[in-house]
Amino acid sequence: MRSAARTRLLPSLLLAPLLLLTLAACTPTVALEPAADATNPKCADVIVHLPTAVATYPIRQTDAQATSAWGNPASVLLRCGVAQTGPTADLCYSVKGIDWVEDSSRKPTYVYTTFGRKPAVQVVIDSKLTDGQGTIILDALADAVGYIKQDEHVCTTVIDPYKNAPSPTPTPSP
Repeated sequence: MRSAARTRLLPSLLLAPLLLLTLAACTPTVALEPAADATNPKCADVIVHLPTAVATYPIRQTDAQATSAWGNPASVLLRCGVAQTGPTADLCYSVKGIDWVEDSSRKPTYVYTTFGRKPAVQVVIDSKLTDGQGTIILDALADAVGYIKQDEHVCTTVIDPYKNAPSPTPTPSP
């Protein structure tokens, strides 16, 4: 009788580490607040076209409409339906045709809000967790955000993050 009990217990003991590994790999849902205009159908277009990863950060499940998050811990947050940014002296970056106004008041966390798109999209990037890959992240989100068309409002002074990037230097061959 004892050997029969051991035979049944052995598969359970072998599966226990696998079960623990599976549970440890699960990441909890990211809690976010939806924006005021999160129910706008244009936000649905953005959300369904978001990439499954930005830079090297995989997408996460969120608990609010028209939101998304990437990374574990969540280092990139997106909310669609935020209020539009009015005229500002803040820096404006153009990444793949999307104008983003940068709020750096909470460094090393940067908040980027689309300019000239209604509803607006906001992306929060923790640069400590993303190794300063803000441009790469905004680039990855540009196609989805582009589903909200640009209106007549554009940034008057735009910084092109790609224009000032250093050129690769040729390596001499032997």
